[in-house]
Amino acid sequence: MALEPEFWAVLEDMAKAESLSMSALIGTIDRARADSPLASACRVAALAFASKR
Repeated sequence: MALEPEFWAVLEDMAKAESLSMSALIGTIDRARADSPLASACRVAALAFASKR
C-alpha cells in the first residue's frame, strides 16, 4: 500500500500507542472500513489519531 511518509509515521505512533504491530493495526483498520479503499481508510485513521493528540 502506498502512503506518504508522514502518514506512515502517524500510523507507527498509533500502533505503539495501542500496543499493536503495524500489521495488526492495518488489519484492524481493514476490518473496520466499509467500501473505502484501504489506503484512504488508513489516512483517515491517521488523521483522527493525530487530531486527538
